[in-house]
Amino acid sequence: MDAFDIKKYIDMALRRKWWIIIPFLIVLLAGLAYGLKAPRIYEAKTLILVQPQRVPEDFVRTIVTTTVEDRLRTITQQVTSRTNLEKIIQQYSLFAFKLNMLLDDKVVRLREMINIDVSHGGRAREANAFTITLRGKDPKKVTEVTNALASNFISENLKIRESQAMGTASFISDELESVRKRLMEKEEELKQYRESYMGGLPEQLQANLSILERLQQQLDQLNSNLRDAGNRRAALQTQFAEQQRAEAGAFIPSASPEEEPRDIPSLRNELASLEARYTQNHPDVIRLKEMIARLEAQRTQTNQTAADFPETSIPVSREAQALRNQLQDITLEMESYNAGIKKIQSQVKWYEKKVEDTPKREQELLSLNRDYQNLNELYNSLLNRKLEAEMAVSMERKQKGEQFRIVDPAKIPIRPVEPDLRRIMLLTLALGLGLGGGLAFLIETMDTSFKIPEEVENELQLPVLVSMPIRYTVKELRRIKIKTALAFSSVTVVFLASAAGIVFAIKGVDETMGFIKNLLSRF
Repeated sequence: MDAFDIKKYIDMALRRKWWIIIPFLIVLLAGLAYGLKAPRIYEAKTLILVQPQRVPEDFVRTIVTTTVEDRLRTITQQVTSRTNLEKIIQQYSLFAFKLNMLLDDKVVRLREMINIDVSHGGRAREANAFTITLRGKDPKKVTEVTNALASNFISENLKIRESQAMGTASFISDELESVRKRLMEKEEELKQYRESYMGGLPEQLQANLSILERLQQQLDQLNSNLRDAGNRRAALQTQFAEQQRAEAGAFIPSASPEEEPRDIPSLRNELASLEARYTQNHPDVIRLKEMIARLEAQRTQTNQTAADFPETSIPVSREAQALRNQLQDITLEMESYNAGIKKIQSQVKWYEKKVEDTPKREQELLSLNRDYQNLNELYNSLLNRKLEAEMAVSMERKQKGEQFRIVDPAKIPIRPVEPDLRRIMLLTLALGLGLGGGLAFLIETMDTSFKIPEEVENELQLPVLVSMPIRYTVKELRRIKIKTALAFSSVTVVFLASAAGIVFAIKGVDETMGFIKNLLSRF
């Protein structure tokens, strides 16, 4: 493989210099023309910081739970909506030079020009800032529209936060009112239940048992008093009967010696007491019924005897009258005892019913109290949340919550971002050199003439004996000098153009023009 011979390529470049210079100049001029004629696109950018809540969350907790990214998406949709963009287009007379452009197309074009970039930071990797970028041909309008968009973002964020806070507070207030009504209904139900079953509530069980015990004692005492009164009445009846027999000659036969004389009402009371405790076949019940039947028969016989022998009636003595009065008093006393017994028995049944129903009332009351406690806890919880929500709404209205704050407002751009003259110049230089070198190499390849003696020897396989230089006339020499001067001039122009292109690419047009003006001002 032949070694790389740079002299060969230098000779080729010198022979085909015009094929290199002319395409390079054409491409360079075309690149410069494009860089100067291309429309200038300016970019305005504003930085908005997500400022955290200024009131410590230990004192006031925010009720806006949406993340910054979610709110940014919502705000972006609102800010870049058709209605909002139409207002901006009309306010700043955007795309006024495009008379045939429809309003819908203008809205779409403006939306494409807007770019929002969110930056993250912190441990939670939450958004802490974002930038709004807008590109356009008019730097002043671009700046104004960018600042207007930033203001819209801030105002929409405040509206969204306040709306969410007020919506939450309103929802909690409605729920609190609903729970309050249910709580009042449950309180009224509990009150009516207690009033309906007053005396039979679980907390009154011990009192009811004490009352039952006291009533039972009273009932036992009344029964004892009733038996004593019955015994006394029987004794008085016996004494009265003996007094009558002694005075009237014993018209009424005396009772059997084995049976104790008794009055019919006391026996009936005793029978009722036994029937309440025993069956009809009990011996004591049967004995009392037979005794009552004999006494009634004796009374009937006595009444008939008195009717048959009215003339035999003897005036009642003072002793008999006193016994009769005592019998009447004892009868009234026994009636009072019987009425008291019936009353106490009724009360005992009432309290026994209350005691028996106490477990049922306890379960019902437990269910009512449980529902009431649950509603009461829910009401207190909602009440606390309502107070927190009202404080959060007040915080949002006073703009003490999380906010968007403009850190770096958009300024009128001085340099355009498009076209990128540095890149254009570098691409132009590379394209010009590549195109010129390629054409020169192509022409050189297509030329089949011999350039040096070695080519002849290699081709003919014969040695070259003599190599003579070309002899030129004076006119030809003058022409060669002119071509050489033109060639050097062209190379100089190419070099200067290349240097200018490189300077433009590195420093930019503005700095280069400023440097040239400063340099010319010194002269």
